[in-house]
Amino acid sequence: MYLREVKEHRLQVCPSCCGYYYGRITFPSEYPFKPPSIRMTTPNGRFMTDTKICLSMSDFHPESWNPMWSVSSILTGLLSFMMDKSPTTGSVSTSVEEKQCLAKSSLAYNCKISTFRKLFPEYVEKYNQQLAEQARKVALSVPAQEESSLLNSETLNNNMQDNAAKAEDGNRRNNRKQSVPTWMLLLLFSIFGLVMSLPLLEH
Repeated sequence: MYLREVKEHRLQVCPSCCGYYYGRITFPSEYPFKPPSIRMTTPNGRFMTDTKICLSMSDFHPESWNPMWSVSSILTGLLSFMMDKSPTTGSVSTSVEEKQCLAKSSLAYNCKISTFRKLFPEYVEKYNQQLAEQARKVALSVPAQEESSLLNSETLNNNMQDNAAKAEDGNRRNNRKQSVPTWMLLLLFSIFGLVMSLPLLEH
């Protein structure tokens, strides 16, 4: 009966952290006249893992236990205390960022536990779907990255070719400007010599 109630209650998802938290409630043979012990299995940033948690509905405080409390009311009280910040035995203090990080990895952590996979196959399927979706996104992004890389490579090659062509054209112009034919130099010297010798020829 207790297992059915737990499964019907399912995994409570913390609204502020959006995580999937899995734990263990151990009922004594005298239940409901004696309280159960409560431990968390999933790292959550609020309670230590595999450590008894001190709550009014746990075996830390048998004097405050009410036999009328059902499994659902225990889980509801646990979730309420999880949202609180009051320190207690078995609790830890972490930042919001740490809790959010643990929340994101909570489902993956749970799916490694064989008991969790057996009790909550629908969450395992949900996790597998998330993995498949991530793989699909990666597969779609790779061709786009390759295409972008190819375009960048082609652009770089075109720029290099343009620069090489411009440099070659500049060299040709410089060569045309700098190179004076030898016959022209000889002609200029001959004319210069003739002009200089004219006064001598008149005498």
